[in-house]
Amino acid sequence: MEDGDRDPTDLMEEGVDFDEFPEGDGVAVLSLTGRVMSANLQAERLLHRRLPRGRDLRFNEIISAEYRQEAMDAWEKALEGHSRSNLMAKVYLDSGLPVSVTFSMNPLYGQGAKKVIGVLLTLRDQASTQPKRPDRWREPVWEYDSLFEHLAEGIFTVNNRWRITSFNRRAQEITGFRREEVLGRNCWDIFRSDLCKSNCPLKITMETGVLRMDQDVRIVDKGGHSQSILVNTSVIKNKRGLVMGAVESFRPIAQVDPSEESGVTLGERPHQIVGKSPGLNQVLSMLPDVAASDATVLIEGESGTGKELIAKAIHAQSPRARGPFVAVNCSALAETLLESELFGHVKAAFTGALSNRVGRFELAKSGTLFLDEVGEIKPEIQIKLLRVLEERVFERVGGTRQIRMDSRIIAATNKRLAREVARGRFREDLYYRLRTVPISIPPLRERVSDIPLLIDHFLTVFNRRYKKSVRGVDPKVLRLFRRYAWPGNVRELEHALEHAFVFVKGPIITVSHLPEFESPQVPKTDGPPPSRAANSWEDEKITLKRALEKTQGRRDAAAYMLGISRSTLWRKMKSHGLI
Repeated sequence: MEDGDRDPTDLMEEGVDFDEFPEGDGVAVLSLTGRVMSANLQAERLLHRRLPRGRDLRFNEIISAEYRQEAMDAWEKALEGHSRSNLMAKVYLDSGLPVSVTFSMNPLYGQGAKKVIGVLLTLRDQASTQPKRPDRWREPVWEYDSLFEHLAEGIFTVNNRWRITSFNRRAQEITGFRREEVLGRNCWDIFRSDLCKSNCPLKITMETGVLRMDQDVRIVDKGGHSQSILVNTSVIKNKRGLVMGAVESFRPIAQVDPSEESGVTLGERPHQIVGKSPGLNQVLSMLPDVAASDATVLIEGESGTGKELIAKAIHAQSPRARGPFVAVNCSALAETLLESELFGHVKAAFTGALSNRVGRFELAKSGTLFLDEVGEIKPEIQIKLLRVLEERVFERVGGTRQIRMDSRIIAATNKRLAREVARGRFREDLYYRLRTVPISIPPLRERVSDIPLLIDHFLTVFNRRYKKSVRGVDPKVLRLFRRYAWPGNVRELEHALEHAFVFVKGPIITVSHLPEFESPQVPKTDGPPPSRAANSWEDEKITLKRALEKTQGRRDAAAYMLGISRSTLWRKMKSHGLI
């Protein structure tokens, strides 16, 4: 081939002494199609190729056949957002001779860390036996451009005297320090970590050469605020294997913003009601006045929103707080059993009634009776319940003696009782009798700003229960949680995190630890409730069918997956014609 027909990059390599290039770890940024977007001189030295912007880097040309498939697999994993480290390969030089190297591939994310925009390739020469003149031992020379500056992770390097030699833009954002404030200073003066000078991951890596991945470290930023970060460290060596310095990448752990912590603290709200969103705050602001009265309360909200917690909070703040809080699930019992459960029965009132039995109304004397799923009560029991509420007396099943009711009634339902009244399924007079004080709890999809607070709360609960030390969730998990519709609301969130606790081994919960989610995604908002699409009923049916298919028809497992009770699942299946 004539020179005029040759690749310009081949011509650029002629007459270049790559051995004169600086020693150290090679770094190259590749586009999604494998084109060089940026590379340092060390990478060109290791590959014996010029790597100008725009050049295609083909693995089949530079990596020997026995290692080529592993390199291609690592490339595909990086494009999917996964890192591969310490892989072995033989790289063919332009002379045709192979050189052993180790390499790593890591995904690069754009601004906002939402999308993979490329791959970070790092290379290290394994040869360390060739003699070198002392004048060839020099510090690595780094080339940075805007691509490195816009990485989603903070990155800095130190020399073997622990002086910071580079500090990218994300590192400045996380720590609050400007680059010119940190260059030349010791890293412990900047990060002030709880592990500095003792069990520092960077120190361990410098001394042993072992990479440290996802190390949980607490630092103090320029403003004096403590925050947790995940740290990855690696040494920088020259060709003789001498440690010339180290590189550290770090990212903050998704945690509750300290500015939000004033909204709720564990134990600050009654019965662990966690949140500070406008919708929840409106409900909580009503509770002191509601608790001070003895009026009947109707709490409406979807399954898993915390209706019983609200009922307990009302009871705890009421004059009846010293009395018992008695709860009964009206959907869990057959009609005949529910009547006996509520009012009690006398001996021989029906087959199997071998002795007198006290009902829930009597057990709740001087306290609060919580009627959960009140919308499931049959019409015959509705009539008797209405009479009790109006006359405040009742009789045991099979008995004639009137017993005075001395308890406050709080009812809850996940149905829209007004709609049930319109359909003739619920008595209108009982509805208005229960609805003296109505409370509507917003679903979790309308309380997106509460999700970090709820995560923090459940991490505390499960750390204590499972004897673990999980510190937070990966930012990808938090983004997923913010977009998810949460058909099972807070209960489903709790179950998802408990599922993660079963499998997590380190300090951070990642997406791989979570169960599979089924419901559609929704916009992030805490504003007015979004209008319901016309096909939302069909979406719920599809979600139920998928859950049942995944659990092979086992309703207990399907209910647990959806974060709802078994009785609620049965009711939804019946309403959709699935049983």
